[in-house]
Amino acid sequence: MTFRSVWAFFALTFALSWGIVALLIAFPDRIEAMFGEMGYTNPVFILAVYAPGIVVLLMVWKHYGLTGLGSFFRRLTLWRMSLAWWLVLLVGMPAVFYAGAAISGSLTDPFPYSPWYGVLPALAIALFIGPVEELGWRGVALPLLQRRWTPLVSALMLGAVAAVWHLPAFMLSGTRQSAWAVGPFLLGVVAISVILTPMFNAARGSLLVAVLFHFQMNGPAWPDAQPWDMFLFAAVAVLVVLVNRRTMLSRSGAATEVLMPGEERSGDRATSAMPRDARVD
Repeated sequence: MTFRSVWAFFALTFALSWGIVALLIAFPDRIEAMFGEMGYTNPVFILAVYAPGIVVLLMVWKHYGLTGLGSFFRRLTLWRMSLAWWLVLLVGMPAVFYAGAAISGSLTDPFPYSPWYGVLPALAIALFIGPVEELGWRGVALPLLQRRWTPLVSALMLGAVAAVWHLPAFMLSGTRQSAWAVGPFLLGVVAISVILTPMFNAARGSLLVAVLFHFQMNGPAWPDAQPWDMFLFAAVAVLVVLVNRRTMLSRSGAATEVLMPGEERSGDRATSAMPRDARVD
């Protein structure tokens, strides 16, 4: 896959996802009668959410075959990054939601699941629906963008694209976005892209880190802190760029491989051996 492949990925993802959402908007009663209430358990809605993952798997299969798909999925085994980044992922991100809830006044709201273990099915849904997007966004789009631009520029571009991609969710009843303000959400999606990018690069393009990060963002146990959590994520993104400005403003060290690092198939070895600047097209 080349830098140009990212535009094909974006086009196909929007066509598939927005096409499905158009059907949901045009025929809501009929689709709900067939597949159930609109929301994160509706299979048609899930299919729209899975679009980035579906498109990218088809593209990886086309370019690299079944062996390449296996190598792509082995990026889920990459986990090594600094303890500081793991603390940001596991502790820092939830802390932003709680800080936002403290500002909005929702921190003392009762836990929405009773008994408490009722949250477990919601956690499973959060893990196996939204994070599938990352197979596309961070699995292919970010590595390919970083072949041409710095991590900061790539993160901003990808965040903007992902933010626009989410817009139809605001028009569907039953989604969380339908109750949120559009502006702060769009800002938050771009900010989250900026925060995740240096973490992703530090872990050598880890799909595991991207999936866990997305899972944290959708965590059903965290308090509803809209729109303050989005503003706080924007502030965290600025801090992340300042602290990591050396790596965010340089392409050196950026993860640019679609397959597991070091597992390029034999037919790609000549391309793999070329200087990065010569491989962007």
